Amino acid sequence: MVICSCNSLTHKDVESAVAHGATRPSEIYASKRCKAQCGNCVPGVVCMLKEVRMRQRQAAETATHACLPVVVQAEALSA
Repeated sequence: MVICSCNSLTHKDVESAVAHGATRPSEIYASKRCKAQCGNCVPGVVCMLKEVRMRQRQAAETATHACLPVVVQAEALSA
């Protein structure tokens, strides 16, 4: 999906920039070597940035929880 028609910035560009460490809209534009032109896309870029970062955090939390060892108490084993 195109987020910025002035710069042909797509949701894939935002996802890629965030995957490479972008945390601010200016860093997303910089990753494509462009700037916001008319400004109409900035709210969409900010929204997409928040969404992608939230998905990253959720994935990291899920991965962390999946790696935690399961502790079984001796009482539960003898029951």
